[in-house]
Amino acid sequence: MISAISWVPKGVSKSELVVAEPPPEEEIQEIIANHATKSGDSDNEDANNDDVVAQALTVADAVGKASTGTCDEITLAFKDLDMDLYDDEDEGIEVFSSGIGDLYYPSNDMDPYLKDKNDDDSEELEDMIINPTDSVVVYACTEDEVSYLEVWVIEDADSSEMNMYPHHNIIIPAFPLCTAWLDCPLKGGERGNFIAVGSMEPSIEIWDLDVIDEVQPCVVLGGFEERKKKGKKKSIKYKDDSHTDSVLGLAWNKEYRNILASASADKQVKIWDVVAGKCDITMEHHSDKVQAVAWNHHAPQVLLSGSFDHTVVLRDGRMPSHSGYKWSVTADVESLAWDPHTEHSFVVSLEDGIVKGFDIRTANSDSSSDPSSTFTLHAHDKAVTSVSYNPSAPNLLATGSMDKTVKLWDLSNNQPSCVASKSPRAGAIFKISFSEDNPFLLAIGGSKGKLQVWDTLSDSGISRRYGNYNKNRSQSGS
Repeated sequence: MISAISWVPKGVSKSELVVAEPPPEEEIQEIIANHATKSGDSDNEDANNDDVVAQALTVADAVGKASTGTCDEITLAFKDLDMDLYDDEDEGIEVFSSGIGDLYYPSNDMDPYLKDKNDDDSEELEDMIINPTDSVVVYACTEDEVSYLEVWVIEDADSSEMNMYPHHNIIIPAFPLCTAWLDCPLKGGERGNFIAVGSMEPSIEIWDLDVIDEVQPCVVLGGFEERKKKGKKKSIKYKDDSHTDSVLGLAWNKEYRNILASASADKQVKIWDVVAGKCDITMEHHSDKVQAVAWNHHAPQVLLSGSFDHTVVLRDGRMPSHSGYKWSVTADVESLAWDPHTEHSFVVSLEDGIVKGFDIRTANSDSSSDPSSTFTLHAHDKAVTSVSYNPSAPNLLATGSMDKTVKLWDLSNNQPSCVASKSPRAGAIFKISFSEDNPFLLAIGGSKGKLQVWDTLSDSGISRRYGNYNKNRSQSGS
């Protein structure tokens, strides 16, 4: 399943990525030991032993050689399976062989059956280069109990000859729930290319997207300090100011580039300084899990948060002592988004299929007064898990739902009307996101684990109504 999607701005990714240096042997053993400890904490020993084996093999593969200790035990375990007898072939004629042992060649250059070897190598090298005109999208996925970040490149995104392919992936240790791209220069320079990942763990990991075969994140915010067993009791200690439950939502502040907001199942909202690697502010204005956070596009000190307590709260960093403004809704909050075209409007999507619009100018500090919504839309038959405003066309909103559909809405005059609908074969929809650089490309992820990219201008109704907002395609002459 795909649980989160983030676009990378054009021209940010390095054209030729760096291959990570293998970690020291001691660090490899520590990674294996940590995962072995996690396995011991679980009731299902068999399943977790499989996780340890998978992680150990991943680490060993990353360094290009088998490590000592646990990995040697894995090698012995495979020998015990007697794989040599797995496929009992009849002795005699070797298929595709002249019978003189010519099935093996010391190198590909010596193999007469491999044609155009240099061409194949050059094509592979070309695929690894990310051009400044390429679009890049990253999604968080879990498949067969393995979680990873998948980086895809989209060529010619502005034309009808769009081509997309997977570039590289990053194995991550826990089930991902949310992501946020950020360009804060964590490794020096003026700009970086990083992605923050929130997961079922209480930590937030930040990975460098310009590095291939990385084993460890470059920054970890919060998380477990250590796990010790005292007899039959487990002692869990968290790092200072860490979340103590799953991280459900993340939002990077584009104006204050070292600032990241997080929402958690521990009912807290935290503001992190990713350069210092510490939490600056912890807010506890919700009484249940906090599902989503979002910074205002025009007033970067203003933060929204939505919760399972059926409320949305606005906090303004310019007024730290102020308790904020609160709006009540009828169900659990699934997602929320600020309108990029105006400072005062936002939408909230709910577990019951409803999408509500609000105007912050109607808010006041009187807690007994509950400001009404500007519109209420029964958008889907099941939970609306994700919403995304089009960054170019005003009043165009996309919604994705557990009912397996994605819909586009015209919100003009606070009277929503559906202008397009699609069942993208992604299963139940968990995340949708419009591209900033190609504003009519909508990335879609869901339970089937296959990334879908919908060129919404291919819908005739969208093209007629909003085609004039597509500056990219008009400039490319298509």
